[in-house]
Amino acid sequence: MPVAEEAGVYMAIHPDDPPMQLFGLPRVVSTAEHLRALLAAKPSKHNGLTFCVGSYASRKDNDIDSMVEEFAQNISFIHLRNVEKDAHGSFTEADHLVGDVDMFNVMDVLLREQARRKEAGRQDHRLPYRPDHGHKMLDDLRGAKRTNPGYTAVGRLRGLAELRGLEMGIIRGGKVSCTRASPY
Repeated sequence: MPVAEEAGVYMAIHPDDPPMQLFGLPRVVSTAEHLRALLAAKPSKHNGLTFCVGSYASRKDNDIDSMVEEFAQNISFIHLRNVEKDAHGSFTEADHLVGDVDMFNVMDVLLREQARRKEAGRQDHRLPYRPDHGHKMLDDLRGAKRTNPGYTAVGRLRGLAELRGLEMGIIRGGKVSCTRASPY
């Protein structure tokens, strides 16, 4: 961390994905308790998080609204993705604005944090995000086009359009006084 601070680098650890035990391997960055321990190990604005909403939301014991509120000041990068969980603890990918996560609330908290950072005079106030995962649609469905699961071009562009619309609605609705966030 001292080297990161000296170089002006912001560390951004990604949570375990999936956040439940797999092949006997322990999960070390999957819950709010894990995040508190990680951040307490070396308190620094450079010791930050990639807040992957979908990874954290895949665990039914994680309260995403509480987590994004509690850790907003420590977020360096955001992956916006949504999931739907079943009664047995399994999850499936959902559209960005439809699923178990209240994406409006998540975006609202992140935009308020960005405004707080800007008001504090931080040069690094922008909170970059990306739509994480997307469904195959239109051109992505063509058999000849090769895509990696979750990283389709058209599906992710749809997610980005939805998230940018949500962002602009929050800003223009007067809920947050700030400029837009930074996709990618």
